[in-house]
Amino acid sequence: MKPRFFSPLVVLAALTLTRCVLPASQDELWRAGSSNDLSSQPPIAAATPLPATFLPPTREPGTPIQSPTPDAQRFLPTLRVNEEQYVLQPGDTLGRIAQNFQVSLEQLINANQIGNPDIVDVGQVLVIPAPSPQAPGSAFKIIPDSELVYGPASITLDVFQYVKSAAGYLANYRETLDDGMYTGAEIILKVAREYSVNPRILLAVLEYMSGWVTRAEPAEETLDYPMLYFDGDRAGLYRQLSWAANQLNRGYYLWKVSALSHFALADNGMTPANGTINAGTAGVQQLMAALFGRADWDKAVSEQGVFATYSHMFGYPFDLAVEPVVPANLTQPEMQLPFETGVVWSFTGGPHAGWGDGSAWAAIDFAPPTGAYNCSVSNEWATAVASGVVVRSEMGVVVLDLDGDGLDQTGWSVLYLHIATSERIPAGSVVAAGDRIGHPSCEGGVSNGTHLHLARRYNGEWIPADGLQPFNLDGWISKGAGVEYNGTLELNGASVEAYDRLVPQNQISR
Repeated sequence: MKPRFFSPLVVLAALTLTRCVLPASQDELWRAGSSNDLSSQPPIAAATPLPATFLPPTREPGTPIQSPTPDAQRFLPTLRVNEEQYVLQPGDTLGRIAQNFQVSLEQLINANQIGNPDIVDVGQVLVIPAPSPQAPGSAFKIIPDSELVYGPASITLDVFQYVKSAAGYLANYRETLDDGMYTGAEIILKVAREYSVNPRILLAVLEYMSGWVTRAEPAEETLDYPMLYFDGDRAGLYRQLSWAANQLNRGYYLWKVSALSHFALADNGMTPANGTINAGTAGVQQLMAALFGRADWDKAVSEQGVFATYSHMFGYPFDLAVEPVVPANLTQPEMQLPFETGVVWSFTGGPHAGWGDGSAWAAIDFAPPTGAYNCSVSNEWATAVASGVVVRSEMGVVVLDLDGDGLDQTGWSVLYLHIATSERIPAGSVVAAGDRIGHPSCEGGVSNGTHLHLARRYNGEWIPADGLQPFNLDGWISKGAGVEYNGTLELNGASVEAYDRLVPQNQISR
């Protein structure tokens, strides 16, 4: 495979205030945790007892493997047939625009004769070419949904022991990130926890692309780019795997809302999705599309592709299914606003991505009354939205487990992002609703102002902030406006609107 190098394509624009910034390269910029932090967190342990409903069935020797039943035909959006125009906005990237309009980056650059794709200006009018579809994609189901998300069945895998036993290049790999040295197994676990992606599928796609898990001496071209995504800004296992996890999430969550009708292939082809696949399969198909042209993509998403690698490593994937990941009758437990009574905060971000730019719009943002729109540690406190156990506390991040079992892969969990190191609550703490979590800051991510990023998961799946179970905080209900970061909180006829600065319309208190 000939290496293809890309550079980040960031629109030159002034930053807005008090929001998370989600550029296309965000996956290598959000870095939460360290090797020391990981050792203080609950590991993925094979010995961890699971509720009976989460235990995978035991396969008797010789039992025939049945193909999973296809999902009901999903009605997908039709592909554009006409050329369109788009005006570049602050914070846009060419990569994200190409993804949103389902064309390749190269098609977008060529259609607009962009000589230097690193320099594009706000207000520039882009021509968006019509996609060119190929034959429909495969209906073969690769993994169940629960094997894509960092959910209950992930607890049955001891990542550290598995990587050690496989005795491949990964077992001896070390990488230095901003906050310390990581082993290969620690990076697998770090990416799984950050993106909420199952470590088994991360290991399987890594093995499929480079053989890092089982080969002591993989091909030289994979040593810097183990996912064979040759982007100069994404060298190293952490950045490669973070990019892959983001792609897996993109396919999964777009499929969940019927917003993914075609896969944009690496050779500029456009493959219509088969409407009977499941979200987990859509996630794998999306990742493979970002890496391969049609012939290699067909193989990768077939029974001889990622499925065969996964099955060889972990067994038949549908034996591990926890279905459904999110029950139809799911209800959010009672939650309150994440700050102390009597303090007026600003609602600065409506529904937007929980982690990376590929996950569901699971997050909303609040800014404390610091009086300054810069990155400083606030004296105000972020507080627990409900009672629970702190299962993670690391650079910029606190995760609160609401069912009290000490596992963020089961039941409801809440992510707090941009929590300062100073006075941050330690892992293992048992809290009641309203207890102090830490001080808002810009730590742990990319941010243009001090604020709190709040997101929910259930059984490892990011829960949209404005979906069937919207955020309900002290009765304030989150509603989206169809545009990322736009939205309102509504209570008994009152409405607070998200703005990225302090204005009367976004003030809220308990």
